[in-house]
Amino acid sequence: MILELDHLTKLYKNGRGAEDISFALAPGEILGLLGSNGAGKTTTMKAITGLVLPTRGSVRICGIDAAERHAQAMRHTGCLIETPALYEHMTAGQNLRLAARFYHGVGDLRIDEVLQLVEMDKYKNEKVGSFSLGMRQRIGLALAFLSDPDLLILDEPTNGLDIEGTVHIRNLVKRAAEKGAAVLISSHLAHEIELYAGRTAIMYNGKLLCVENMETILSAHPSLESFYLAQVARMRREVAA
Repeated sequence: MILELDHLTKLYKNGRGAEDISFALAPGEILGLLGSNGAGKTTTMKAITGLVLPTRGSVRICGIDAAERHAQAMRHTGCLIETPALYEHMTAGQNLRLAARFYHGVGDLRIDEVLQLVEMDKYKNEKVGSFSLGMRQRIGLALAFLSDPDLLILDEPTNGLDIEGTVHIRNLVKRAAEKGAAVLISSHLAHEIELYAGRTAIMYNGKLLCVENMETILSAHPSLESFYLAQVARMRREVAA
């Protein structure tokens, strides 16, 4: 398995966060994290990547314990979580070149490749400070793809993109999976996850309600949205009881 979560938990002082999250992700698989805003999707991704320290539980990436050997685990990982971390006074190319220093064997050729992948090569020498939200998102995606990672973690990757950009990025993610990368992708839009993922994990109020194959879901429900609403309704009934 590329990614293994075992009872991963991150709780904040206000009681919110993500609790007891367990699932595994194989090479070539796309798993969608679906839930409303505040469901715990981003917290889960931050705990996987070490951006927040888990309260308990474990994360293994390519068999490496991410807590014990964080830097080594992250060499296998590319991520875009929340807003891309970019230096606005630097050009797109300079931002990527700075990030490339953290990866062995990633040079100017790969930088040009990923800029072409996200259709930002013609803006390579322009400063990021002048970029729109969608353009910044594309550069963030270029950073995630930069090291050709085994694991891609993408938090709302099409945020700020127009229709053509959304379709283009969706196809890039699918091609990465076809080449063997494992992809964990989050959204609060059921339709978007339905188009991406082979499996979906439903999150609600920091809890993992279920992990299910998309084919199984759509054989019993008209859409992923319908399945999601049914799972949330069931959870609310159980809480009320």
